This record gives sequence, structure tokens and C-alpha cells, in this order.
Amino acid sequence: MSAGIAAYKTPDLVRKLGELGAQVQVILSKNADQFVAPLSLQAVSGHAVHSYAMTAESETGMGHIDLARWADAVLIAPATANMMARLCQGNADELLTTVCVATEAPIAVAPAMNQQMWQNAASEANIATLQSRGVHILGPDAGEQACGEVGPGRMLQPADIAQRVGALFQSTELTGKRVMITAGPTWEALDPVRGITNHSSGMMGYALAQAAIEAGAEVTLVSGPTHISKPEHATIINTVSALDMHSAVMSSIDEQDIFIAVAAVADYRPIQSADQKIKKNADEMTITMIKNPDILADVAGREKPPFCVGFAAETNNVIDYARGKLVRKKLDMIAANHVGGSETGFGTPDNAITLITEESVIELPRQAKTALARTLIAEITKAYKAQ
Repeated sequence: MSAGIAAYKTPDLVRKLGELGAQVQVILSKNADQFVAPLSLQAVSGHAVHSYAMTAESETGMGHIDLARWADAVLIAPATANMMARLCQGNADELLTTVCVATEAPIAVAPAMNQQMWQNAASEANIATLQSRGVHILGPDAGEQACGEVGPGRMLQPADIAQRVGALFQSTELTGKRVMITAGPTWEALDPVRGITNHSSGMMGYALAQAAIEAGAEVTLVSGPTHISKPEHATIINTVSALDMHSAVMSSIDEQDIFIAVAAVADYRPIQSADQKIKKNADEMTITMIKNPDILADVAGREKPPFCVGFAAETNNVIDYARGKLVRKKLDMIAANHVGGSETGFGTPDNAITLITEESVIELPRQAKTALARTLIAEITKAYKAQ
């Protein structure tokens, strides 16, 4: 982060990057701490903030090299006119510029400056030089500026920057492939206002849909009732009950190359749903249930099934139950995870998964579901192409 008035947006930017699954470490250029307190950035990033100086203590372990190697991408936001000029010169006179010189990771800058400074011939030449070296220029936006002038030079909004940084990691591994993903819970109605459901939030399925889109796939997301923002560029089919979801999946499953069943589908439904609200007239009530169709088994059991990936959300004997499900339903892969705890599983932002095939077991440690989803899609793609 360099020293500019747009630095006030940086804590929100760090938060937005974290929501996409990124681990963020913040390096302040000289005077940047005059605009945003390091403690604020530490709170939202979860890491100690690195100051502009290369101190003897930090360099005992070659701190600038460690950071340069650690990063998958380096983002400077805001990037002032002065900072971009120093990048062009290859300066290594403080920690931030030194990391930029030392890293092999892609570098992106989010310009933020007065409109006249942005349109200055020197700034235009610097931008052209950076672009020729492969530096990604994110923005700027145009509009009213802190100085009261109007024109180009405003830093993009944090959400826009985060999405553009995420796009740097897009691949073409699934280009031309069609992926269907089920997500969220189902709702089995007892009457018009009550029903039987579960704690699934849909977060894992939606993260997988976004990761598959980033990998170039044409994604169909069959979703139970959730409150999550729909991923762009996906075909969304909204469903409520297990029967609804089964019908939606089977209507177009023959067109799919990969099927990932993440939804927590109810095993049973009430054999009869009341037309009117059930009144509390008795001390006891008996509900007769009937088994729902098994969506994943029906897909995997087709004559020419897609590559099938199941999820086994269990509270105990997770691996054993997952292996049994893999064999019983004739799946290509299954992701086993423990639910019912406070740190992973339903409704939490993090998850840890054991990915199982007939030949392998891969442990994926606890991490943000968005980051985990990208790893899962990479492993699914690898196995799909190897079949």
C-alpha cells in the first residue's frame, strides 16, 4: 500500500480479498501509515503489518525474499504516481519496492491520483512501461476526486479490485466442459409455513461454482433455498424440495461432463403435506415419512454418466462412511468432511476435506471455502482428464 488518500479503502479491500479466499499480508510504503493505522490492517488481514523499512530484525530471515516468495500475486493499492514511477525505475529503496523487484509473482497496481497527474505525459509513459513488463493496471475509475476536481484517476472500488485480482488466477482447464453443481439444503414441507430442512448454507457449492467458472467451465448451479449472492456467468436453477432438485438435475444431466453433488438433500420427506397450517390441538403429532430419490445415485447409475463427485457430510466415522458411499453409488470421487462442529462444515466460512478415489486419499487442510473450492476443482479436473 502506498501513501495516498485512497488508502482509506484498503481495509475493505483486504476484507474483500479474504472473502474470495485469499491470505493477505500488508506492506506499507513510507508515510502510508499516516493514512491508515497498521492495527486496522492487521485486524482485517490476520497478519502483522510490514512497515516500509527493512530492519535488521526482519532481515535476519531475509524478510523481503520470504515475502517475495510467499506471494502468489503482489497488489499495490492505492498506487500513487510516485510509486509507479519508482516501479518503472526498478527502485529497491524500501520493503515494498524491494519485494516487487524480488518476486516472480504477477504484479498489479490500482492507480489513485489527481486527474491531471494521471494524464501527465510522464505518468502515461510510466503506465506504458509497466504494461510492457506485464504489470496489470487495474483502473483507474473516473469521477469526483478528493481535491474537488472531476476526471480519471480515482481508485477502483475494493470489490472491483478484488474480482480483478481473482481473475489473474483464472485458467482454461475446463474450457468447453459443462459442469452441474447442486448446492444448499432442501425444504420438505409439512404445511404451507413449516418444513423439515437442515443447516446447509450453500457456501461450499456456490464457491465450487465460482471456481469452476474461473476454470473456464459452463456451469449450471441447481440450488436449494439460500441467501447467497448468485455467481455471475452461471445458469441458476432454483429449487425447494428434494423432488424439485431431482427433477431439475435429471432434466439436463445428459448434457453435463461433470456432476458435483454438494447439496444436503433430505433423505426423507413427509408422505403428506397439509394444505392448511397445522394447529397445535394435540400434545403429540406423528409424521409419516417416505424416502426421497437419491439424486447422486440416479446420476451415477445412468448408462453413460458424467464424471460424478459426491460429498459425504458426517458427524462420525467420516472416512469409513465416505468410502462406503463411493463404492455403493459407483462414484468417481468423494469429498468427506466432518460437520456438526463450530469451525468447519455447515454455515462456517472454513472447511477441511478428505478427497477420496479408489486409488488415492488427499487431505485438504482447513481453509476458506473459496480457496478450498479452487483446490477441489483443480483435483477434480485432474482426475476427470485422467479417466
